[in-house]
Amino acid sequence: METLTTTVCVVGGGPAGAMLGLLLARSGVDVVVLEKHADFHRDFRGDTVHPATLQILDELGLVRRFHELPHQKVSTIGVVQDGKRINIADFSKLRVRYPYMAFVPQWDFLDLITAEAARHPGFRLLMRSQALGVVRENGRVAGVRVSGPDGELTVRSTLVVAADGRHSAIREDVGVTPRLIGRSLDVIFFKISRRDTDPDEGICVRIGNGKVFGATDRRTYWQMSYETTKGGFEDVRRKGLDAFRADLAALVPFLADRVHEVSSMDDLSLLEARIDRLEKWHQPGLLFIGDAAHAMSPVAGFGVNLAVQDAVATANALTAALLRAQRTGEPFDDSRLAAVRKRRRLTTALSQGLQRATQRFGIDDALNGSGQPPAPKLFEKFAPAQRLMSRVIGLGFRPEHVRTPEIRQREGVQS
Repeated sequence: METLTTTVCVVGGGPAGAMLGLLLARSGVDVVVLEKHADFHRDFRGDTVHPATLQILDELGLVRRFHELPHQKVSTIGVVQDGKRINIADFSKLRVRYPYMAFVPQWDFLDLITAEAARHPGFRLLMRSQALGVVRENGRVAGVRVSGPDGELTVRSTLVVAADGRHSAIREDVGVTPRLIGRSLDVIFFKISRRDTDPDEGICVRIGNGKVFGATDRRTYWQMSYETTKGGFEDVRRKGLDAFRADLAALVPFLADRVHEVSSMDDLSLLEARIDRLEKWHQPGLLFIGDAAHAMSPVAGFGVNLAVQDAVATANALTAALLRAQRTGEPFDDSRLAAVRKRRRLTTALSQGLQRATQRFGIDDALNGSGQPPAPKLFEKFAPAQRLMSRVIGLGFRPEHVRTPEIRQREGVQS
């Protein structure tokens, strides 16, 4: 069986894993990133890049190249209730360099990050390489068993970082289970074509008749979501597409002439909107970050941005110790892993708490009774609430900044 040796093995090539791979490699840490798919191209993945993440891209010298990608800037998040729009967040009022959210397909974002990482000689990205479980040695995790395109191999490393999402194979292998926070929802995603005559909605949630539909402008199409209680997808299947299309036409009337584009159940993609969190994010030789440590619901698009912030905090906390272990051969101090959880736990808990509150006082109220939750009207009557929400969604509760140095040599050429 082939064996690769590196300093850090990152399992998962999503936003957390790709960003961590870049940050470590640019500082000279040898890193292998494992991605189980052949490419990054998958629909209905988080693709909202918030002002705080744009600032990180700026600090990495990537913001210009990011803006060259096909993208769309959105400054507001709104709710339409009783035919009236109420903005619950307006990023244009933030005093930041990038006062907007940018929508970019996640595969383009990940291609940008991994292409930049590949310019550093210590970075390796292994596609079609699925983690099977960890390798243990002397009571600590010392690598990962991998199923790759040419068979099984072992990646031996000083540190394994599990960034493989809410269904983490590493988490399952080591036998840790996250604690469920609140109730899960079923979120059904689908697409509807967009016309130039459609309203300029940006990000908007439409509430009424005991239903919740979300509409996000993707320039050439609308990315739609339908929020319902856990198990609600089966209810949609039982009632049939005619009822689903009628609900969509009633709540989003400007799409009424296009609801037939949802032509089969295969056009609907189900996501379980689960909020959970590990109590402990690390073991000797192993660290969990991103959704593997704390799964987020799609509410407010926190997932991608918290994952990126986790990666930045991890690099800031561990790079110096990893470089020392790499250069000297001295054992890595596993006690340093606790610093990542200590740094990120509170902001994660607060972000999840905000999502729970939004679900309880917004989505749950919309799905029950009259379907007229009072919460959105707070933002219309109380301006400080909108300013606070804009800051929390746009910047998070504790924004991270890149503190790690960059080695000035790439691809053997002095820069």
